Amino acid sequence: MEENFENRYWDSADGLSLHYRHYDGRSDRPVLLCLHGLSRNSRDFANLARRHAGDWRIIVPDMRGRGLSEHAKDPMSYAAPVYLADLALLFEKEGVERVVSVGTSMGGLLTMLMAQTSPDRIAGALLNDVGPVIEQARIDHIRGYLGHQRSFPTWVHAARALQEVQQEAFPDFELEDWLALAKRTMVLGQSGRISFDYDMDIAEPLNAADPDAPAPDLWPAFDALSGRPLTLVRGALSTLLSAQTVAAMQRRNPEMEVVTVPRVGHAPTLDEPDAVAALDRLLAKIA
Repeated sequence: MEENFENRYWDSADGLSLHYRHYDGRSDRPVLLCLHGLSRNSRDFANLARRHAGDWRIIVPDMRGRGLSEHAKDPMSYAAPVYLADLALLFEKEGVERVVSVGTSMGGLLTMLMAQTSPDRIAGALLNDVGPVIEQARIDHIRGYLGHQRSFPTWVHAARALQEVQQEAFPDFELEDWLALAKRTMVLGQSGRISFDYDMDIAEPLNAADPDAPAPDLWPAFDALSGRPLTLVRGALSTLLSAQTVAAMQRRNPEMEVVTVPRVGHAPTLDEPDAVAALDRLLAKIA
């Protein structure tokens, strides 16, 4: 399928060249901003962008160390405050005042923090399988694989490796689905080997964190999304976002729509019919 985006770049405060996909769309609406997860990249939102480009101007960044963005010189800059500073410079470059933010996992955390630090920026939001509380078992699971350099001779080998790790999250995936996921998350290198498309050093801040330290209180960041259209998409099999956390989020924000995607864990691809319909409803409230 022919792509309808332009590859653009912006500079970070510490001199990195950072990449984003830009899709043209209506200038009388907020920008549709798509923020990927911890080890993912802008390709995660290709199908979503194809559905909405034209009706919405869409910006999909590769956060530093992912995709076509440069790797950080200081691994400890792989942190939320730096990501937010990077995004602020992107908004300045593109003249973006308001966004509808679609954030998967880490991208959803950034969405909440953006609402807290720049409340006028957010016109609406979709949080994809993330909330103010992240289950410790999931953090331990992420530590077990993040930053482990692996490479594969063929796309089928890469797909099978993903299946080994994520089978419980996507029990209904067939080989073609695993291949599609591999091509979202990995890249063919100059050596002819296929490897994950992120800087392995993104694991350093997570590994350096004190596991016994109390988790940061993200409830004020979630509360900052009140008063505007908000949708929470959760995978029914998610091990990152618990049903108890979802219930607490609903109590604090009864206007939030909650959509549970059946037989999917962390995180829904947002190509599932329930997720597609949920985003359509959210955007209809804002348009």
